[in-house]
Amino acid sequence: MTSKLKVAGWIAAGAVAGALTTMQFQASARSTTPNPIPLEELQRLSEVFDIVKASYFEPVDEKKLLSNAMRGMVEGLDPHSTYLEGEALKAFRETTSGRFVGVGIEIGMENGLVKVQTPIEGSPAFKAGLKSGDLITKIDQTQVKGLSLDQAVKRMRGEAGTKVVLEIARKSESRTFSVEITRAEILTQSIKVKEVEPGYVWVRVTSFQERSVEDFATRVTAVLKDVPSLKGMVLDLRNDPGGLLDGAVGVASAFLPENVEIVSTRGQLASSRYSLTASPKYYLRPTNLIDPIKRLPPAIKTVPLVVLVNEGSASASEIVAGALKDHKRATVMGAQTFGKGSVQSALCLPPSVRMEDCRTAAVKITTARYYTPSGVSIQARGIVPDVMVDESAEGNGYAVLRPREADLEKHISSGQGEEVKDEAREKAREAALKRYEAEREQQKKEGKDDQPKQLPEFGSAEDFQLQQALNRLKGKPVVVSKTMTERKPDEEKSAN
Repeated sequence: MTSKLKVAGWIAAGAVAGALTTMQFQASARSTTPNPIPLEELQRLSEVFDIVKASYFEPVDEKKLLSNAMRGMVEGLDPHSTYLEGEALKAFRETTSGRFVGVGIEIGMENGLVKVQTPIEGSPAFKAGLKSGDLITKIDQTQVKGLSLDQAVKRMRGEAGTKVVLEIARKSESRTFSVEITRAEILTQSIKVKEVEPGYVWVRVTSFQERSVEDFATRVTAVLKDVPSLKGMVLDLRNDPGGLLDGAVGVASAFLPENVEIVSTRGQLASSRYSLTASPKYYLRPTNLIDPIKRLPPAIKTVPLVVLVNEGSASASEIVAGALKDHKRATVMGAQTFGKGSVQSALCLPPSVRMEDCRTAAVKITTARYYTPSGVSIQARGIVPDVMVDESAEGNGYAVLRPREADLEKHISSGQGEEVKDEAREKAREAALKRYEAEREQQKKEGKDDQPKQLPEFGSAEDFQLQQALNRLKGKPVVVSKTMTERKPDEEKSAN
């Protein structure tokens, strides 16, 4: 199993539109199908190609036609299978590596402008003096107002060494100024750790990347040096869309006994059926000469632990939550997770090129479902918390409107029995949508921008769910949700 994973490359998990995908890079998935090629259908494809090429109202690029055909072939299977080339392939590689070329800021939107949430330490933006709360009004003389977040990100990214001019509005100083920043390769930080109260440590994992296990061990060890008496820990996986599976296995292994199962997968190919355990051979990367988990203090294995999850917790983060829950190592609190429990193998084209070096095109295709240690499929269901807690003291806002795996067209079923339509959730969504539309109308009447209410920053003193997690660790009463119930997948939208 060890050699198979190392030859294969690495496995990633995540979410698109609330859930990326679980990725496995391996040559073994290229086995030749025993079924004969359907020559009649291939002939029909050729005929359609000829008709489009000859009859469309203007000349069509032949390569584009064939790319569209390949993309349609793969994407017609399920929401997470796709054909990647060009910018899509580049973006995919950046997402899983945690590296990209840009200015180095974590951003959001506020009143139609790009808001700097955090400048990444050591990045060009950090060195240029950008601060949390700064608003970006222009990017190279282009007004940000009217751009989507993705469009703004694309304009700020570029080739290393090139320059971009940002116009900044700093409300705290009541001034606007321009700053020229030279783009560089950025290494994002997916681990945040701090002591939120004496003896209680909060560990936030925003995604699982190549350095997540190393960074987890380094940052947790550094913080615990200043915590004389560790009383409890909160592992925060809210809105964590996934990432690399070896990172998830490593983080889960930090809290679990050696060699217990963390996740298993089942698929058609023998290479898609395996079990990953809390063992260094399943999370150590080639650059790790020493197991970083071994550097952690022994108290990590026994410290009282709460795992926070919500509807945005998907794939690799669900694997961690599921393993810690099944082994009764932690109390899982929050909301039912996204339900992304399928594995996709990423295969480079041509087959002779390793996925790590892929620059031309690739196919990302679903090859298996994954299961928690107790044998439960997460697909289309997610992890159900031990304790359901609303996102704020006022309730769950519009969380019920957030899409989950079971809401996606052509989603794969759990594979564990018949799925039933969740009538209660549909009614809750209808009621929440009416409230949301009424709030929008009221905002327009009052002349306010149509912006959803922002929740407090995760890890802050105002973070309601974190405070309930701390209450749980201290043995104090927890404000349990009075409205949330387990969500069932929708049978009408499932694809077997």
